[in-house]
Amino acid sequence: MKMKDKMLQAVGTHAKGMAAKHKMNVDVYLNNPTGIGEHSCVVESVTHELEELGKWTDILRTLEEEYEYYA
Repeated sequence: MKMKDKMLQAVGTHAKGMAAKHKMNVDVYLNNPTGIGEHSCVVESVTHELEELGKWTDILRTLEEEYEYYA
């Protein structure tokens, strides 16, 4: 495997994992917001997680559109 392919694979795998992490956090907030005691503002926390999810989703989309790499 070429270095370029290894790098794209590493970035894609990382981005996919981070997107999954932030999606899971949103799901936890939406399904059980009272169970998160340390966060006083759930809406703010959900917004942050959605921003992070969007960032990693954008990276995955860029890999597909610009480098024809599909994670």
